This record gives sequence, C-alpha cells and structure tokens, in this order.
Amino acid sequence: MTRHSRSLLASLFIIAVAVFPLASQTPPGAPPDLDAYVQRAMKTFEVPGISLAIVKDDAVVTAKGYGVRKIGEPTPVDAKTLFGIASNTKVFTATALGLLVEENKIKWDAPVIQYLPWFQMWDPFVTRELTVRDLLVHRSGLGLGAGDLLWWPPSAYDRKEIARRLRYIRPATSFRSAYAYDNVLYLIAGEVIEAVSGQSWEEFVSSRILAKVGMMSSNVRHSAAAAGGNIATPHARIEGVVRPIAPFDSDNTNPAGGINSNAEDMAKWVMLQLRGGLLADGSRLFSSDTARQLATLVTPMPIGNPPPELAALRPNFNGYALGLQVRDYRGRKVVAHTGGLPGYVSRVLMVPEMKLGVVVLTNQESGEAFDSITYHIVDHYLGAPPTDWIEAYSKVRNRRAEETATVEKKAASARDTSSRPSLPLERYAGTYRDAWYGDIAIALENGRLVIRFAQTPDLTGDLEHWQHDTFIARWKNRELRADAYVTFALNPDGSIDQVKMRAVSAETDFSFDFQDLLLRPVPRP
Repeated sequence: MTRHSRSLLASLFIIAVAVFPLASQTPPGAPPDLDAYVQRAMKTFEVPGISLAIVKDDAVVTAKGYGVRKIGEPTPVDAKTLFGIASNTKVFTATALGLLVEENKIKWDAPVIQYLPWFQMWDPFVTRELTVRDLLVHRSGLGLGAGDLLWWPPSAYDRKEIARRLRYIRPATSFRSAYAYDNVLYLIAGEVIEAVSGQSWEEFVSSRILAKVGMMSSNVRHSAAAAGGNIATPHARIEGVVRPIAPFDSDNTNPAGGINSNAEDMAKWVMLQLRGGLLADGSRLFSSDTARQLATLVTPMPIGNPPPELAALRPNFNGYALGLQVRDYRGRKVVAHTGGLPGYVSRVLMVPEMKLGVVVLTNQESGEAFDSITYHIVDHYLGAPPTDWIEAYSKVRNRRAEETATVEKKAASARDTSSRPSLPLERYAGTYRDAWYGDIAIALENGRLVIRFAQTPDLTGDLEHWQHDTFIARWKNRELRADAYVTFALNPDGSIDQVKMRAVSAETDFSFDFQDLLLRPVPRP
C-alpha cells in the first residue's frame, strides 16, 4: 500500500467516524470467578451479607447482593438492600460545601467563623485561622477521634452542644502540622451548610444531591437503620461469636457518617464522581473545578510498610483530600474511602484514569472482607498478577489476633494481684468532671463501684479492681467491646486528685477516646 493510499484510507475512516459514530463499547466484564470469590470471602471472614457494585467506562458492570440481611433468617441481600455507609458519607458533605462554593455563599479558604461566629477551638489562633477546607482534611491539631465520646455511643447532647464543647478539647499537635482522623469537624461542616443555605445538612444532601443523582432508595440518617424494610441488620463478633447487634441510631453526626445506601445507588454516585460531576442526563451536579477540589490531596498521610502479605498495597504517595483519600496502587492514582459503624463496614474505591469504581458494603465488621474483594476486582481490570487476597488478609488477621492476645496476656501476667485499693471503696465514689465531656458519676452500689457517663446511657458499667488504684470499667452493654482502665491519682493527703482512662484492648474502636478525658472530682455541696 502506498503512502498516498494509506493517507486516503485514513481520511475516509475519519470521515466515516464523524458521520457514523462508533457504537458504545461494552465495558469489560467482572472477574469470571467473582461470585465464588465473594462467597469465599464471606465464609472466611464470617460476613452474613454484602452489597457490591462495579462500574467501568460509565456503565454498571454489576450491582447485586450476596448472602442474607440477618443471620438465621433467609431474606437475601439484593441490589436495593440498604447498609450504613458510615464515613463514605464524608465526600457527600464535601460535595455539599462545593455546591455552596459554586453559589458564592462560602469560600473554601475563608475562616469558619465568617459563617459560624460562635464557633471556637481550644487555641484562639486556630479559631481565627481554621477554614472551611480545614474542616474536611484532618489537620486541625485534634488527636485521633478526639471528641467522639460526645456522640459515640449515642449521647444526650444535641449537635450544637457537641459543637460548643469542642473549645475545651486540647490539641494533640500544632495546627496543620499532622494528619489525625476526626469526625467532629464534619459536624461543624454540617453546621456551616445549615447556616448559609437555610437547610439542615439532611435536607440539603437529600434534595440537592441524592435526589439529583437518582439515589432514591438512600437516606441520610443513622436512625433510619432501625426503621425496618429492606435494610441489612448489623453484625459483630461479641465475645467470640458473630451475631446481630443494635444499629447506631444517633443523628448527631450524620454529616460524618449518616447515609444508608445500596449497590444500585452507590453505582450512580461513583459514576457521577468518575464523570467529574456530570449527571446521567449530561447536566452538571457540580463543576469540574469542584471535582478537582474533592480529589486533590491536601494533608499528607504517613506511609508505613504493610505486612509482607500485603506488600503490593504500599503506596508511593498517600494523603487526604476533601472527604476522600488519594494514593496510588500499582502505578495508578486511586481515590477511595472506608466506612465503619457498629456492624457495618465498607469501601468505595475509584481509579479515575480507568473509569473504574468498586463499592463493597457489608453488615459485619471485617475490613479484610471488603478489601480482599475490592483488590481482587481492581487487579482483574489492571491485568495484575493473581493474588489470593483472601488468604493474605486471613494470615494478617490471624497474626494480629495472636499479637493482641499476647499483649493482653502479658498485661495480665504483670498485674499485681496482691495489691489492694489505697482507699475504702466509698472514698472513690462521687461526681467527676471533664472539661469537654462533662460529668461522670461513680457510686457504691451493693458493695461494688459503678461508673456512669451522665450524657451517655450505654457507658454504664461495674468497676472491677485491677491493681493498686486502677479499676476496669466493664460496660453492661457488651456490644460496645470497649472496656477501659480507670486510674485514680491521689493527693498527699489521700484525697483523689484526678482520674484518667484508656481502653484495655488495642482493638477498641478509636472513637472511644477515653484517653482524652481528664476527670477531676466535683466538690460535694
């Protein structure tokens, strides 16, 4: 073929494409062993039900359910079964703020006090300088999970009282110097949305985002998980046995984690994100600039060395954007997040360059399950060497359990079982106050000390003597899995100076931030 004829043929091909557009390509299929792989992950990690969505090249490859909504009952999970997506809600809150930026009602880098004049942090400098962007990126100086005890477990404090109490929480680091995941500042983001839009966070996200995207089955309240209908029951391992547990039902921090959704709706959401804000009908929910803001790394996150079985997961860059984590995986930029609530954990992962999105929602607390499934799917589309992620995560999980057991055994063996409390038990009774949480009561009842957090009914338990002046709070609600050391420090005259707490187990959820409490006795009237 001559150069001239090749050029002519190429020209004719271009004309033909212009006149007769190429038919839309069928997206590459899911891994051929997907169903069997998911079922194996569920069995290995004891997960009753999973909602799974895969999108590729602007099409839904699969959106379906696996397993059952509740152990012991036959009702299956389907594509419409709702699960709590927990912190995967955070990017919805960031998107809501982006819409308000586009309307010139707020600015990303304007101080929060411009919209909430009453808002305060511990440090007046931070109060003055903290911006709307800072609310979303975990660099305020607060420690990991700081202030979560104001709402976790569900408390009697309302949203505005939680926000007011943030001024009493001491920072763990200097402002913008380190990454530490928090939830409470997303509550403040919700307050900003309400202040400038006139709608509550729930109203705004429902009408301005969910309805526009077509996420008609989804809702925006933690409490809706207890409403019945086609919703998965949360499960957790309680004293060695996976069983149903009560759903988290407080709406105080809906802006940080309140959305309940399913495979069908989350597929729509992920496709919207991968399109950079374009809705299915070609109109825009948000601008390309907002899309860029959401996925642009702001706060660097530490990069550690994963266990050898998970070595392929080590990123070259890692950080937090606006409600999303941004890192790399096998040479591709990945935008992702996880979610965790009692009985619900999940992952949403997108590879923008490949127009690939994966959603795995579960009704049991096994990150190993959602991660092994997610990376199996992503590896399929990347054409990566086969990795048995179920086996890898299973080994890591088992080793971690052994290490935790060893630490707990060591603590028990180091205990001075011959020691006794310094004071008669009645001398430990009284009311104690923390500056940011409030009051905690300790009472002597039937010869035993009982601790009660005044605003948190579930934080009621017996104080069992451990050693010296340290007791262990054994919470009556065993679903908490958060027993805590309670240590009394005495003054020279034998009176109690202060009380500190910390979780007994390293496996305790970080939102039980007992270590941030500093309790002082309240003088008796």
